[in-house]
Amino acid sequence: MRLKSKVDIVKPFKVAMSGIIFTFKTQRHMRFHLYVVLIVILLGIMVNLGLREMLVLLFTISLVLVAEMFNSAIEATVDLVSPSYNPLAKFAKDIAAGAVLITTIIALVVGSLMMLGESRWETLKLSLTSEGFGFLGVVPRLILGGLLLFVVVVVGKGIGTRGQVLQGGLVSGHAAFGFFFATSIVFVTDNAVAAGIGLLLAAIIAQSRFEAKFHTIFELTLGAAVGVILALVVFGLVPR
Repeated sequence: MRLKSKVDIVKPFKVAMSGIIFTFKTQRHMRFHLYVVLIVILLGIMVNLGLREMLVLLFTISLVLVAEMFNSAIEATVDLVSPSYNPLAKFAKDIAAGAVLITTIIALVVGSLMMLGESRWETLKLSLTSEGFGFLGVVPRLILGGLLLFVVVVVGKGIGTRGQVLQGGLVSGHAAFGFFFATSIVFVTDNAVAAGIGLLLAAIIAQSRFEAKFHTIFELTLGAAVGVILALVVFGLVPR
């Protein structure tokens, strides 16, 4: 009886570990998120985060990995139940992918705010509300750039032959806005860690659109280039 009890305790652990290993081996986006997790943890150690901050960071990151595993499980179940195309099956997969994207964004935002620290956060708030960029402050430039970027993305999608205004198309709107705000962070703050996390977040957003098969690598690259160039124009060329 004791031997059977020990086996019953070990077996669920082995099953769980096999699930983790299988997900890591077969799911490319799981490996991508795990690499990002390792980078964020190393950055947290480099900026000397306290024990409480590290615990919060690890908890938030674990949500991303759990959401990714649930996403993989849902995709496998949907493919098993509905091997042929079904709008409801696609809807279920899109929802699962959206849950992963939300948890990833939240995790990176939490991580970036922690690495900024309270003193740098106060400095960043002051720079956002000040007139450090001349007759146009940071917030007006972001609004102006966002509006211009929206127009460019819509025009770019109209030029292409596939996709719609809100999905697909020649220029990826998600990649464009992600890299626009990431590049803007480079101008707004002198914190290299915050700027790096912003670029990492933009890359994850673009990667999620590729994994969902909404865009090709070329469309995502074009969208990212549009966002970066417009941020350079708004913050680098517009008179201060």
